[in-house]
Amino acid sequence: IGSEPLLVEGSFFRGLAAACIAWGFVSGAEPPSCRYVLETRLGLVDPPLIAMGDAPDKPDPTGLLRLAQQLAGDPLGADAVPVAYLGDTVADVETVLRARAALPDQRLLSLAVAPPHLQVAGQEAARAAYEERLRQAGADRVLGRTGEVAAVLLKTIGGA
Repeated sequence: IGSEPLLVEGSFFRGLAAACIAWGFVSGAEPPSCRYVLETRLGLVDPPLIAMGDAPDKPDPTGLLRLAQQLAGDPLGADAVPVAYLGDTVADVETVLRARAALPDQRLLSLAVAPPHLQVAGQEAARAAYEERLRQAGADRVLGRTGEVAAVLLKTIGGA
């Protein structure tokens, strides 16, 4: 985990914070692995995290909804702030779809991005096919890179 490609850099989170967008992580990895990547590799300090063992595995929406509630500070539902979830797997997209079914009054947005191994030269066809699978799974928006998140959120749900 010390050298695997990451979808984000620490500056990504500073950009979200500057745009007043609360953020956190829902991961299927073990907590020590998550903390290593988040704190050591990305330089984040005590990031909000739901990891393996904290909630049922995705696509069960429990972890997403728990973290969203924690970040919102108020009950989720029709009057709550919109929630967006960025993931790089079909299970991530399905997590949002199941969260919508569990909490239909809450505005939830599924953002998706191809994983790092498909974002390199020579992988264009595989990336396009993967992105189509994310769309077919129900992603509201497939991004070219994670750096587009803040702009998409401000445009899509910022005024909501």
